[in-house]
Amino acid sequence: MRIKKLLINCFTKIFKFDYMYNCQIMRRLTKFTAAGIIIVLFHHNLKAQQKAATQDSVRYNIENCVNEFDLSKAKKTNSGYQYSFADKKFTEENTLKMSIVEPGKSTHAPHRHPEEEFFYILEGKASFYLNGKTVEVGANTSLYCPPNSEHGISNAGDKNLKYLVIKKDLR
Repeated sequence: MRIKKLLINCFTKIFKFDYMYNCQIMRRLTKFTAAGIIIVLFHHNLKAQQKAATQDSVRYNIENCVNEFDLSKAKKTNSGYQYSFADKKFTEENTLKMSIVEPGKSTHAPHRHPEEEFFYILEGKASFYLNGKTVEVGANTSLYCPPNSEHGISNAGDKNLKYLVIKKDLR
């Protein structure tokens, strides 16, 4: 307490102000400093957003946003092949791929994951399994797999099954 009084007395004598006036100045300086910090943080955030927008415009362009199917770039699987039109490395969090499955085969056994998923049948006949029940469907049919549901798809026909997989990947 004694040191505090000594400091106040020194401060008052040096600046020839009284204690109450010094408190008012300190409050004003605190408000001014807080406002300055807010302005600096806002400016920094704005610059970061502008930089991110610039990076996105460089990252995404007409050449890499258009993806025409190319069989030579498809990934061979045990049941046929898959072709990714877009994956989570390129998009913000979505994937779009086409799977082609040979007759009598499936891409994998029924499974679960926390992401929801859509299948859209382009060609062929699919056997769709969802939580213990199975249904056969044909072209131009969408199939929805809710999060954490057990699901699977296989080729139920005598020709290749071609379908799109649309999935939102959680990061």
